[in-house]
Amino acid sequence: MLLEKTIINKKTSFKRLNKSKVKFYTIIMILLSICIISLLAPYIAPNDPYFIDLSNTLKSPCKEYLLGTDSLGRCVFSRVLYGANRTILSALIVVVITFLFGTMIGLFSGYIGGRLDSIIMRIVDVFLAFPGLVLAIAVAGLLGGGMLNAMIAIGAIGWTKYARIARSKVLEIKEETFIQASRISGHNSYYIMFKHIFPNILGYLIVTASLDIGTVIMEMSSLSFLGLSSPLPIPEWGAMISEGKSVIQFAPWTMLAPGAAILIAVILFNLLGDIVRDLLDLNEK
Repeated sequence: MLLEKTIINKKTSFKRLNKSKVKFYTIIMILLSICIISLLAPYIAPNDPYFIDLSNTLKSPCKEYLLGTDSLGRCVFSRVLYGANRTILSALIVVVITFLFGTMIGLFSGYIGGRLDSIIMRIVDVFLAFPGLVLAIAVAGLLGGGMLNAMIAIGAIGWTKYARIARSKVLEIKEETFIQASRISGHNSYYIMFKHIFPNILGYLIVTASLDIGTVIMEMSSLSFLGLSSPLPIPEWGAMISEGKSVIQFAPWTMLAPGAAILIAVILFNLLGDIVRDLLDLNEK
């Protein structure tokens, strides 16, 4: 009876694993398609996103302008495509950099311990004590406008979550038997950290990074909305929403189009994070 239950549980887990893999590959294909389209925006956009045509201002969606035009007669669809290039790719760059930096800080802090660990964790606690977006706005305001400064502002705050997670996992693992055996074998600290500890904490950090992409997209869009990112008329989703808010009663598509783009991107990346977490949990089981 116990054997039958075990077999049934294994079959159920296997089916769930296969379903999760199908979902994972589907989401990956959709996200890759979006990223490729954003990279090819200069070649596939139907109109020049910077071209001002005052004879076609606030034109409703039609064959020529799939998502209508804004208050300056610019093609909203073309601007959404160009905005994807800047918003999504900048978010990916920020997440990769904060992932690498925060993970390394947490890895060394947790493994070395002592006074260094205490100092680093107090710094992390200070950052985590305040809402991340509020601090990012403050940093971006001090640095001034521009995409690079917006990325620096978000990255300066975002590394802390990776450092905290990496450190907590290192503390759990570093006293395990296989780590002690590696020390007895004469392996140095760098070998132990990157050969034994890092691979065992990587899964948790990948899940965090997958979920973090959507958060960074919203933060980048928020800074753009407040005018703390690229200057006008460079198309960014947040800036497009800011421009469209004054004419939302007459031309709601000027806000709905970039807003829908942000919503879809965030949902897809959050789904990716959930699926990655499920895959890692099922593989462990």
